[in-house]
Amino acid sequence: MAKLRWDTAVQGLQWVLSQFRRPELMVFIPAITLAAFWLGGERMLVLTALAAPLFFAIGGAFRFPTGATVGVPDALTGLAMRPQIVTLMDDILRDAPVTGMTTACIVVQFDDASALLDRHGRAAQSEILARCAERLCASLRAGDTVARLEGGGFAIALGRVRRFDLETAVQLCARLQSSLSPPISLNGGRIYVTSSIGFCLGERAPAQGGAALLDAAQVAADEALRNGPGAIRAYAPDMTRTRADRDSLRQELETALDEGQIRAHFQPQISTDTGAISGFEALARWYHPERGLIPPMEFLPALEDCGLSGRLGEVMVYNALLALSRWDKAGLTVPTVAVNFSRSELRNPGLASKLKWELDRFDLAPERLTIEILETVVAETENDVVVSNIAAISQMGCGVDLDDFGTGHASITSIRRFSVRRIKIDRSFVTRVDEDREQQKVMSAILSMAEQLGMETLAEGVETPGEHAMLAQLGCRHVQGFGIARPMPMEETMDWITRHTARLAGTPRIGKKAR
Repeated sequence: MAKLRWDTAVQGLQWVLSQFRRPELMVFIPAITLAAFWLGGERMLVLTALAAPLFFAIGGAFRFPTGATVGVPDALTGLAMRPQIVTLMDDILRDAPVTGMTTACIVVQFDDASALLDRHGRAAQSEILARCAERLCASLRAGDTVARLEGGGFAIALGRVRRFDLETAVQLCARLQSSLSPPISLNGGRIYVTSSIGFCLGERAPAQGGAALLDAAQVAADEALRNGPGAIRAYAPDMTRTRADRDSLRQELETALDEGQIRAHFQPQISTDTGAISGFEALARWYHPERGLIPPMEFLPALEDCGLSGRLGEVMVYNALLALSRWDKAGLTVPTVAVNFSRSELRNPGLASKLKWELDRFDLAPERLTIEILETVVAETENDVVVSNIAAISQMGCGVDLDDFGTGHASITSIRRFSVRRIKIDRSFVTRVDEDREQQKVMSAILSMAEQLGMETLAEGVETPGEHAMLAQLGCRHVQGFGIARPMPMEETMDWITRHTARLAGTPRIGKKAR
């Protein structure tokens, strides 16, 4: 019996101490001390004022949780995660028939997040996400919940709301975008971020439950990101079907790349002075097992959308270097092969070392490979990785051609910064240059600028002998186009090179630059 009474007393003491562990009970300290004064006077007031904080301290009320993730800002560690907001939305949707209250899910994704990481690094990215999380939380109601998503985005589960229609949702998304638009001060600089947002209303989810609602908002956010920057999209049932089609296309493209269905055709580039072959450009073609030969405009955008540009670049570089090796073994003279590189490929920090490895693999000098970059990339990029990649490739000895010159508004400073060896004049300036006097004036200005900067020139899209002759007279050093030859498989280039070389002996040279 005595042991039972002792156990009961211990349990009671433990319960009392557990109550003192609750920090919110400390608000009663003033009331307790006032009651002590009324009951026992000043002496009891002093004893109570000293003893009450001591009891709370013994109980652990002043102990705070530790162990926050090192290196991640508090604004991120305090956010919910995916399972928590799914459970929250599950509860709201389950009670909706009784309460008449609903919810919605919003997914916020950052435009060009990979470029942000490349330019500023992972630590800065975490700091930026933390500041964005603070701004989002400040723009929402107390009952709304913000959660972190894999990949750096955020999901928002709205607290119970009586009425939430499409117009209200769009207005809220716009307000969230506005909250993220002011610059973020970081390391003495100002960083601007933009976001694309997708959302789904509770009653429009494709299935019942919080997980389906979140998935629908994610699908809408992906669609917004594809149409960004700064886009807002509401979930629609056909988005799921479109996403499934896109996933199917991605799988088909991956198979095509792995099985060699996508391979290079080669279009010759020749000197306007001697007529000799100055190089070839490698152009992607898809030999579909059912549809036959598919032109690049039908599948290149899909490759870019599916994030497969890097894989395509690897295939094209391999095809180009393999062709050079075979031409060399056949005793055919081809100085260089050009391969196009997209903006996303140029963001790969390991691009230069990868190209060097491929050149060493085929035992080819770097000057045998030329990379082509769009003028829009030079005009618009501020990505340090892109700049350093192009500089490293140029220093390695590879040529750098500026493609579609005249369409991207690149400054002379940008052209010099990227160590451009040759500009490829867009076909819009070439068409009818032999007949249109204004075209000739523009072409002359471009050629004069290139000459002053010490850069070579190549006109693309040459289709007639008249255009070819006029470009030679104006001083353009190289030409390429259907008027010379169409892109052809590597096997056909052997015969074409042989025939072209044989014709050169009986072909007179085209005159020098007109004065």
